Amino acid sequence: MKTYNYSDLSTGDIQQLVQRNVDPANEIRAVVEEVIANVQQHGDRALIDYAHKFDKVELSKLYLDKAELEELAQAISPQQKAALETAYNNIYKFHQTQLKSEDKVETMPGVTCWRELRPIEKVGLYIPGGSAVLPSTFLMLGIPARIAGCHEIVVCSPPQKSGKVNAFIAYVALLLGIDKIYLAGGSQAIAAMAYGTETITKVDKIFGPGNQFVTKAKTIIQSTTTTAIDMPAGPSEVLVIADSTAIPAYIAADLLAQAEHGIDSQSVLVCTSAAIADAALAEIEKQLPVLPRAEIARLALDNSYIVVTSSLAEAMNFSNQYAPEHLILATHSWEQITGSIINAGSVFLGNLTPESAGDYASGTNHTLPTSSYARAYSGVSVDSFVKKITFQHITREGIQNIGHTVEVLAEMEGLHAHRNAVSIRSNN
Repeated sequence: MKTYNYSDLSTGDIQQLVQRNVDPANEIRAVVEEVIANVQQHGDRALIDYAHKFDKVELSKLYLDKAELEELAQAISPQQKAALETAYNNIYKFHQTQLKSEDKVETMPGVTCWRELRPIEKVGLYIPGGSAVLPSTFLMLGIPARIAGCHEIVVCSPPQKSGKVNAFIAYVALLLGIDKIYLAGGSQAIAAMAYGTETITKVDKIFGPGNQFVTKAKTIIQSTTTTAIDMPAGPSEVLVIADSTAIPAYIAADLLAQAEHGIDSQSVLVCTSAAIADAALAEIEKQLPVLPRAEIARLALDNSYIVVTSSLAEAMNFSNQYAPEHLILATHSWEQITGSIINAGSVFLGNLTPESAGDYASGTNHTLPTSSYARAYSGVSVDSFVKKITFQHITREGIQNIGHTVEVLAEMEGLHAHRNAVSIRSNN
C-alpha cells in the first residue's frame, strides 16, 4: 500500500486518488453491450452458452426448483443454520421499522394531500457467486423485498461447478419463501432480468452488487430500458479513519476483510500519523499470510493506499471526497466527527464495530453505493422496493380556497385549459 501525505496532495492529486473503477477505453462497455444484445436476441440459449463459457458448466435447465433447493439445504449444519437465522432476524427487525405510513396533510382548508406506499410488482435480485458466494447478500435483498410486499421476486445467481448453487444460498431461499433460483450470472443475468427470456421473467427493478461487468450492465440497462436499478453497486471498498486511539491489529483486520472480496476491491487507511500507518502495515503482514484468500487480498492491497493527515478534520475532509461505501471511524473521538460525515454508504463507529458486523448480522443493509456514488445514493432499504404515490382530495370549500391561486398561475404560464379546469368547478 502506497502512503501519501495529505499536505502534499493538490486538489488534482486528490481527485485522481478518489477515482476508481473507471473504464476509459470503454472496453468493459463493449463486452457488456455484446452480452446484452445476445441475451436480448437469443434468450435462454445465450444464458446456457454463457454458463458454459464463463462458469464452465453445462446446464440442462436454467433454474432450481423448491425440491432441489431443499435437498441442497440439507448439507448445512445446525450451527450454520442458526447463524443464518440470527442474521435473518436482525436484518428483518431493522428493516421492518422502515415500512411507515405517512400522515395526511391539509395544506389549506378543504385541500388534503398525502402519500401511500405500493410495492414494486416484479423485482430481480442478483446474488453474486464468483470467487465468493454471498448468502448474506441474498438476505439483504430478499428481506426488504418481502417486507415491502413485492408480488414477484426473481433471483439470479451464477451456477457452481456442480450446475447448482451453494447450499447456503439454497437455505436462504427457503428462509425467504423463494421457490426458484435461476442459474445465471454476470452481465447476462442482468440482461435476462431486464428483457426477460423464455424462462426468466422481465422485472421492473434490478437489485444487487457485482463486479465491473455487472455494474456496467446495470447502468446500461437503466438508460436503455424501462427497468430501473437500485444503484451502481460495483466492487466493494472501505475507508478507515484512525487516530492514536485506534488499535493497529483491528485496522489491519478491517482492511484485509475488504481486500479479500476481490482483486478490484479497495481498502483505504486515512490516519493522523505515520506511526499509525506503519503499525497497521506491520499488522497486515502478520495477518495476511494465513488467509485462505491471501493472494486475492494482496492484489487488492496493491490497488489500495494510505493517506496521512494532521488531524481528524483533514481525514474527514478526504473521506467526504472519496465518498466510501463503508466508513470505519477507528477512534475514541468518533462522536465528535460523525456530524461532519457528508458522503458515506454505511458507517461503523469506534474500535469495536467492524464492517463485518454490518456485512452479515447487525441488521443494517450491506448493499451500498460504491465508486463515489455515495454522494447521491443511499444503501438498499425497504424504500428501495416501494413506490410512493401521491394523493389529493379537494372539497367544495377547498376548490373555493385554492381556485383563484391556480387560475392566476395557469394564466401566468399561458395554459388556459388548466385555468378552465379550475374555473368550471369554482363557478358551479
